[in-house]
Amino acid sequence: MDYEKIGLLAGIEIHQQLDTKEKLFCRCPTLLRKTEEHSGEYHRYLRATESEMGEIDDAAREEMKSERKFTYYTYDSTCLVENDEEPPAPLNQEALVLSLTIAKMFGMTPIEQVNTMRKLVIDGSNTSGFQRTALIAINGTLPNGGKIETLCLEEEAAQRVEGETFSLDRLGIPLVEITTSPCMHTPEEVREMAGYLGMVLRSTGKVKRGLGTIRQDVNISIKGGARIEVKGVQELDLVADVVKREAERQQNLIMIRDKLVSRRASVQPDPVDVTGLFAGTGSAILKKAKKILAVRLDGFSGLVGYEIQPGRRLGTEMSDYAKKCGVGGIFHTDELPAYGITTEEVNALHRSLGTTENDCIVLVAATPKQAQCAALQVVKRARLALDGVPEETRKMLPEGNTAYMRPLPGAARMYPETDVLPVIVGESVWDIIALPELLTARARRFSTELGLDDGMARQIAFSERLPLFERSVSEGINPTLAARTILGTLKEIQRDGADVSMIPDDRFIEVLHEVESGKAAKEAIPEILKMIAKGTGTQEAIKKCAPSVSREQLHAIITKIVDERAAFVKQKGNAALAPLMGVVMAEVRGSSDGKVVSELLRKEIERVCNS
Repeated sequence: MDYEKIGLLAGIEIHQQLDTKEKLFCRCPTLLRKTEEHSGEYHRYLRATESEMGEIDDAAREEMKSERKFTYYTYDSTCLVENDEEPPAPLNQEALVLSLTIAKMFGMTPIEQVNTMRKLVIDGSNTSGFQRTALIAINGTLPNGGKIETLCLEEEAAQRVEGETFSLDRLGIPLVEITTSPCMHTPEEVREMAGYLGMVLRSTGKVKRGLGTIRQDVNISIKGGARIEVKGVQELDLVADVVKREAERQQNLIMIRDKLVSRRASVQPDPVDVTGLFAGTGSAILKKAKKILAVRLDGFSGLVGYEIQPGRRLGTEMSDYAKKCGVGGIFHTDELPAYGITTEEVNALHRSLGTTENDCIVLVAATPKQAQCAALQVVKRARLALDGVPEETRKMLPEGNTAYMRPLPGAARMYPETDVLPVIVGESVWDIIALPELLTARARRFSTELGLDDGMARQIAFSERLPLFERSVSEGINPTLAARTILGTLKEIQRDGADVSMIPDDRFIEVLHEVESGKAAKEAIPEILKMIAKGTGTQEAIKKCAPSVSREQLHAIITKIVDERAAFVKQKGNAALAPLMGVVMAEVRGSSDGKVVSELLRKEIERVCNS
């Protein structure tokens, strides 16, 4: 796809959780819990409120189309602030300084007076019906010459458990939201800039790591299209795919619009009750419905079923809109007869509505209230198809496609937070903030100063276990041994089922010290760490996995093995080294270093060959 030709514009919003001790507006720990540990639960209904201008935000209005009862899990590590039953505490100073540090790393200009605002959110992820957010800095720079427009400090939302149930352990964890200008023009550039932003954030050493702790929202448009915000891209590798598929979707919607215009297509605004037509239907879904409504789309034939993304059609988009009313989906004549609906019933439907082969009919089956709401949503989306690409907030699907969530939010969703006082950021505070070393610079230093090869240096610099590596080196462990054990051995034993989180840093470093002192061989490290992960003491694990073998004892073992295989050794010569290494290492079971074994074994092979 020629992205320059289609005029692709993209920008990124990064949401990164900060690794602070306390939450943003209460003193609860930023500790994630297992849901089975929850100590209580309660229920709540949320509704949108009017802004200071007397308006209700369109995105919030969309969430109100169906009444939803939300359930919240509480813990002994959460409090009344998360429950929205107590006013928020003052803004977390640790989080504020950290967000200012990040802003300074991007060359941004800080806001002199930080004011907390309320951002209307009634999808259940905030018990209060709004998210607290504060603008911290503006006007940063990106390596591609683009701009970082804003950096905000805000509270993380509650974690969805399933359906309409949320867990309050995550609610209130501080996070930074970094928004760029639409300065990217290819999917690969979007991925590159997202990677750069993530690298800078991780360079602070004070951000949370793991799936879900950082999320990318991507704003995408093409020439003739519209700005689309895709929410919740959690994996960096999927960013480019999301951009590609959204550009493809917009191209197809523009093509559909042009065909509809050429056909002089139109949307009939009033749904028609066709419940009686399906009185004897064999369709299980239609049988259960109290009301079946039909929406007539003149000139839409063949286009409602047209694929706009892999596996998704214009009809899927209409279904997404209808689902906001609580229905399971829609039927349309581009895909019928199917689902138990017969050809005769389709023909009767066309006769009843007076449509032709150029027209399409959409069916909605549900309760009377749901059916009416959903049919009008279909009307709304069909009318938008006549204009091309509607501005929307969409969610990412697992394979890189997207689905409709709600309209883009407007200014009506923001209003001042009266319970949190402003914070003054003076020049003295800004000036004393020290900038951490970037991970890219740290990787270069590991290569030049510690002797790691470039690939290993970059891997360990970007690893979640970077602090463990740096501590190991500071305590005298050989950098290559530390890096290989962290990057290779820990992953290896984790794949074998070991819970590496149960290996304390102190014990890990102790094992490496024992290896370097010759009390255990490097080859024994995996088994030693596996035993430690199960709760075995370090010395006991070494004793069981790598019993001490002196050089004299090792020499005797090797001499015996070589003499027993003298004929094989004379036949193979130096080629016997590799197979005999395996025999010796199995005999000593990791109690001797491979280099020492190889050295002694080579001498004994030469002795036998020369005898």
